[in-house]
Amino acid sequence: MTTANFNFIRELAYGQTGIVLPERKKHMVYSRLCRRLRLLGLRNFDQYCALLQTEEAELGQFINALTTNLTSFFRERHHFQYLENHLMPLWQKRSSKRLRIWSSACSSGEEPYSIAMTLARHFNRGGWDLKILATDVDTNVLTRAEAGLYPAEVLDSLSESFREEYFSLQQHQYRIHNEIQKLVYFRQLNLLESWPMQGPFDAIFCRNVLIYFDQDTKRKIISRFRKLLSDDGFLFIGHSETLTQISDEFELIGQTIYKPRLAQCAQPQLRSAR
Repeated sequence: MTTANFNFIRELAYGQTGIVLPERKKHMVYSRLCRRLRLLGLRNFDQYCALLQTEEAELGQFINALTTNLTSFFRERHHFQYLENHLMPLWQKRSSKRLRIWSSACSSGEEPYSIAMTLARHFNRGGWDLKILATDVDTNVLTRAEAGLYPAEVLDSLSESFREEYFSLQQHQYRIHNEIQKLVYFRQLNLLESWPMQGPFDAIFCRNVLIYFDQDTKRKIISRFRKLLSDDGFLFIGHSETLTQISDEFELIGQTIYKPRLAQCAQPQLRSAR
């Protein structure tokens, strides 16, 4: 991979996904894209870069290859504890029984299914209208997420009660039960492109995604989240992320948990008596 190849690739990646690929990522990029070259029978990166300019279909595979999909059930467990201990009692007091949550980088489904399992016991009956939107730019992981099948080692982070209640063994893998699966709606979505949904959402999860964007892209995405989040909604981001110097539209209320900062109503000025 020449310097020119790498510069082309990282400019394309930034333009397509907003992901920033510094020089130190060159080896990672080389390693992941080499698999595409071998599969396509290409001899070098000159040929691959030329292909990316002429074959739009390869762009999807290019994005899939570069996207990081590290995930697990109940990753960053404090978020799910906050969801159960603080938000569920709050939501149950509302008159509206409509509940909408967005997992905006859902990978292979562990995050939205963890949300669904946390909420199902309380909101999946009694007239509640609960829906979880799960999106990702990577079509490969979305296919796995929709299948709802996981090897045994992936369930290691689950408690015994969750494994027994929400999974069943099927041909050496574990399938998530339909009760949970039907709450989650998977869609392919690039955060840099148009968003078809209108909201409002009661909670948005965007965890361990912002770290791949530059400051300007972060600001744009967070501003768009605010427009889709209800005034009493919540935004969850990753453990190494912050909205400091990115957005003044949110206030920190917990460990990487934010809520919208509402404008203070101007106090009426009292006229002095004459």
